[in-house]
Amino acid sequence: MNDKKDVLDPGPFFHGTKAELKIGDLLEPLHLSNYQDKQSNHIYFTGTLNAAKWGAELARSDSKERIYVVEPTGEFEEDPNLTDQKFPGNPTRSYRSTSPLKIVAELGAWERHSNEEINHMLTSLKKLREEGKNVIYD
Repeated sequence: MNDKKDVLDPGPFFHGTKAELKIGDLLEPLHLSNYQDKQSNHIYFTGTLNAAKWGAELARSDSKERIYVVEPTGEFEEDPNLTDQKFPGNPTRSYRSTSPLKIVAELGAWERHSNEEINHMLTSLKKLREEGKNVIYD
């Protein structure tokens, strides 16, 4: 096991989605991405509730928004889609792994972003798509 000083981030970690899962389930890579029409090689997660809320709110589905507390089962790295391009220094504590994440709890209640904030984000993402800048390096 790694020494505490070698751990990239001690957590806790969250995963926002619209998938209905149970405690003990594994979130695994190689499933259809919540954000693009392609299979994802990684499973993404965060150390901040705010970033997990965005994950749940922006996931493509009409199902209920959910935030799970997760534990990585293997090594993980900073998400280069955010840390290299949008948020240098990783203030969102965004990570990805090719190993599964274990669901350890579901947050029962959390405050959504406002409809205005969500619509602004959706408009921004649509503009990126139209400009061909919505690339996810997976």
